[in-house]
Amino acid sequence: MNLAQIRTLDWEKGDGLLPAIVQDCATGQVLMLGFMNAEALRTTLESGRVTFFSRSKNRLWTKGETSGHFLSVVAVAEDCDKDSLLITARPEGPTCHNGTDSCFGDDIRSEAAGLSFLARLESVLAQRIADRPEGSYTARLWSEGTTRIAQKVGEEGVEVALAAVTQADERLVSESADLIFHLALLLKNRGLSLATVVAELEQRHRAKP
Repeated sequence: MNLAQIRTLDWEKGDGLLPAIVQDCATGQVLMLGFMNAEALRTTLESGRVTFFSRSKNRLWTKGETSGHFLSVVAVAEDCDKDSLLITARPEGPTCHNGTDSCFGDDIRSEAAGLSFLARLESVLAQRIADRPEGSYTARLWSEGTTRIAQKVGEEGVEVALAAVTQADERLVSESADLIFHLALLLKNRGLSLATVVAELEQRHRAKP
């Protein structure tokens, strides 16, 4: 969305306010719901930080202005009726004042939410590589280079196959987790990500008749 599109929204339906849902750009988790007037939306687009209109304070407020836990805007989209907004953002710390990532709590789980942890995994890998904490397996394996990481992927792939044929489900799940971990690290080593692989799968699906 750009500034010119602000005037095309249906501001009258909500007496000058539109509900705005904020979603984590990496995990897809719904972080919070707020309300925006035209000025708040303009400020959001111009500043790159999610800004709402506070009905209780009767003024604009930028999420994180007190806590420092800002929501950095990635994209803003309108719904089909032009009377609500979906904002994808990158949270800088917990969104809720209670300390949880989401104002709806962090206990709501779904298969999609579980899969979204893969994005968080890549962030953890990046942090380990940057900080090189003492005793970190990730940092040590990263320092050993592409060949060693690739070797680990191969080893874990064999372990997955063996577990599938000869062992219980729990072992298969455990070995699969090891494989995904090492694959994520190998992709990062090549400047790629799990999202790159997902994009390839999506492209293949769209290409099918």
